[in-house]
Amino acid sequence: MRFRLDQASGVPTYLQLVQQTKHAVRYGMLRPGDRLPTAREVVLDLAINPNTVLKAYRELEREGFVYSRPGAGTFVADDAPAPLARSVHQPLRRSLDRWLAGAHAAGLDRESVVALITLALNDAFSEKEAARA
Repeated sequence: MRFRLDQASGVPTYLQLVQQTKHAVRYGMLRPGDRLPTAREVVLDLAINPNTVLKAYRELEREGFVYSRPGAGTFVADDAPAPLARSVHQPLRRSLDRWLAGAHAAGLDRESVVALITLALNDAFSEKEAARA
């Protein structure tokens, strides 16, 4: 696994590491028993503070996604959330890819796309939560 940082996102670096790891587990890119990069590897790759990586890994451990073995590394936990079935996420991903291509063709930049998606997510989930109440 290789992490990527978005300095313009406003999301703290450690949370970006946490989110990317969770996504990799949920989409089957990381499986139980897989070793995460060492803190040293991440520090050298991203030029960030080692404490940032350790904070992210501690948060992932607290949430049950990973476990640490001293001297061996940090690994995806056996009881980490099961990946979404490919039959569920692949068609959705293809639809999203088509939508993004359309947004790009319409001249929307990344920031505008993120804003539009965020607005749609907020609307969709607030409607679901209101329906449950």
